[in-house]
Amino acid sequence: MAEKKPARGRVLIVEDEAYVRASLGELLGERGFDVDLAEDVAAAIASLSRSPVDVVLTDLRLPGADGQDLVKRMQVAYPQVPVVVLTGQGTIASAVACIKAGASDYILKPADPEALEVALDRALANRALQREVDYLRRGEESSDDAPVGVSPSWVAVMETVRSVAASDATVLLLGESGTGKELVARLIHRLSRRSRGPYVRVNCAAIPLEMWESEFFGHRKGSFTGAAGDREGRFRLAHRGTLFMDEIADMPLPAQAKILRVLQDGEFDRLGDEQPTRVDVRIVAATNSDIDAAVAERRFRHDLFYRLDVVRIALPPLRERKEDVPLLAGRFVREIAARLGQPAPEIAKDVMADLMAYSWPGNVRELRNVLERALILNPGADLASLDLPPVAGLAVPPPSAAESADDLNIRTALARREKESLIEALRRARGVRKEAARLLGIDQRNLAYYLRKHGINPDESTGS
Repeated sequence: MAEKKPARGRVLIVEDEAYVRASLGELLGERGFDVDLAEDVAAAIASLSRSPVDVVLTDLRLPGADGQDLVKRMQVAYPQVPVVVLTGQGTIASAVACIKAGASDYILKPADPEALEVALDRALANRALQREVDYLRRGEESSDDAPVGVSPSWVAVMETVRSVAASDATVLLLGESGTGKELVARLIHRLSRRSRGPYVRVNCAAIPLEMWESEFFGHRKGSFTGAAGDREGRFRLAHRGTLFMDEIADMPLPAQAKILRVLQDGEFDRLGDEQPTRVDVRIVAATNSDIDAAVAERRFRHDLFYRLDVVRIALPPLRERKEDVPLLAGRFVREIAARLGQPAPEIAKDVMADLMAYSWPGNVRELRNVLERALILNPGADLASLDLPPVAGLAVPPPSAAESADDLNIRTALARREKESLIEALRRARGVRKEAARLLGIDQRNLAYYLRKHGINPDESTGS
């Protein structure tokens, strides 16, 4: 029996006409490619979540979302996978638009087999080169840190990110805790002209007021009691790079005036220096608080707010982008398993259904925590429903026949399960909020928010 030759690469063919799809699959199979088939964009995304490929070959005209929509989604979820577009003579302009959106090449229909083979080989060679470059560049940050998602709301966020990254505009990221604000901030930096410069992060809520000037602007040795040496502040460290100011809405008012001066004039006074220090820093700010309300209540300076709110990007919570749960879950399972030195388990269908049904109050961070606990406590080839940790409310039982139409409303049902999860976590934690937050996979600040949202008194919930 002849030894099977190694495949030249795996190609996903996206074509709505069954005959053309089968013919292309047979042609490429005969030429040494492994082939996956999909009839539309939805099927293609589902296939990619199950099995990675080396290149995608897609028709431009597809029912519903077209080839250009697929290219845009690929740029967000699988930017490393090249896409070759098949197009007719009358849609060359659209094919060029696909190239601008991120496609690697396009081929005119009917496709010449030799030209098609050359285009696929070129795409595969470019991807191999990119893998090598990524490997050589990998160091402080992994490319796997890039935020992922295929839902329309997340694709829209990424399109805005790519548009704003090229400028030096200040960006204000809004969203609940755990939605990926820091990952987005890092992505903005990596895509900007400042990518070779420093990326500096600071949590504005974690710095006491008396330490603000030293932390942000630095000091000279001997400028105050305890200043044993010179210190560079965060703004100077971020010179010609990006400063990510997290939890900006929690900055104390006296500090806000000092930050405003830097944003207005590009300079600050370091303690002990006679001359001001000039800096060139791009600001990306973030908050999970209602900053508009803080401005209205005069807890946040309106002039500083206007400086920060140049480009506003609202990150959707995970419960509003459920299409991304399978993609995120698969990625987290692979990453966590690799770190633990064990094979990545398959996620059972009923487990995935539970993950899709849960409201995820802790968002993407909570999803990762749940999966990490599952892999640590129950290593194995399959991630079955019994392998999930005891996080209340993860499995959502089907509604009974006695439930009303209002009970079947998805928002009502999710809110009900959310409240039940909070009460059960408090019961198991015997009213200890820190432990209840840990069980839920969220931090104590988010726990307080959800307790207020549902009008839950922790003492009453635990019967104490």
